[in-house]
Amino acid sequence: MKNIVCTSAAFLSVLMMLAQNNGEPKTEFTKMYLPVWVEAQEHCLEVANAMPEDLYGYRPTPESKTFAEQMVHIGYTIELLTKRYVQGMDVKPNTPDASKMTKAEIIQLLKKGFSYTTEVIHTIEQSKLEETCVMYHSGNTVSRAFAFFYVQDHLTNHRAKANLYLRMNNIEPPAYTW
Repeated sequence: MKNIVCTSAAFLSVLMMLAQNNGEPKTEFTKMYLPVWVEAQEHCLEVANAMPEDLYGYRPTPESKTFAEQMVHIGYTIELLTKRYVQGMDVKPNTPDASKMTKAEIIQLLKKGFSYTTEVIHTIEQSKLEETCVMYHSGNTVSRAFAFFYVQDHLTNHRAKANLYLRMNNIEPPAYTW
């Protein structure tokens, strides 16, 4: 039932955004990608909510990020990577200190990052999507449209780690519904 509610909420979010643009997505990319992105954000928020606040400091090994650090990393880098690779802005990392944040503050950071990128997906012009950028870590040249997939892949990588942290604490992760 929870998954139906979350999926319905994700669908309604997409409909509301499309309504702002007279029911039509701005680009074919938006039409294709926005529902996938909204589902990814809903699932990530479910993962963040599933971990009790007293376990947000959990880290499976000394060199691993804590659960809180995984979530802050996701929330912060969604906007950072969107600005850097999709919008072509010159931005420098300034990650918040997860150890000084509450669960509620971390979830708000996630929502802020998701909201920022969702708005960019919804409003980006086709000409911007066709521009290219160089990915910092790999040196690969890709389209800005492709860079959205990198943002989501990065999110998925850290969300998968967070899912494992849930399992290591005998918490059933939210079901993946896509």
